[in-house]
Amino acid sequence: MGKFIQEFKDFAVKGNAVDMAVGVIIGGAFGKIITSIVDDIIMPPIGWLIGGVKFSDLKIQLPEVQLPGVEHMQSVTINYGNFLQNVFNFIIIAFCVFLLVKAINKLSQKKKEESAAPAPNPEPTAEEKLLSEIRDLLKNK
Repeated sequence: MGKFIQEFKDFAVKGNAVDMAVGVIIGGAFGKIITSIVDDIIMPPIGWLIGGVKFSDLKIQLPEVQLPGVEHMQSVTINYGNFLQNVFNFIIIAFCVFLLVKAINKLSQKKKEESAAPAPNPEPTAEEKLLSEIRDLLKNK
């Protein structure tokens, strides 16, 4: 049991697990922000432009069916407006994530290019200079 707890501790404090947890939390908050942008800023003008329609209210009401021996059933609706709203949310979130990943990739590429620049040749040490002079003198004899 102690080994299991130690393994779990090692997993929980690893950078990957902590990074993933932070990503999930920030992703959830980011999703709420995007949902608010879509619901409160983008969709109202679109609904206004198409005649004052609120997308989340769009639905198809199915006719009531009276079955023998069954009590009165409530009518059912297909809420396609809510579906459209969620599709818009997804597209905007996916686009924002794409832009974010693209920016991060560009920064990491720039960092790689800077670190990949060839280092200038180091100046030979005094010992190397002396050995080179001795070598040249021996060649000339």
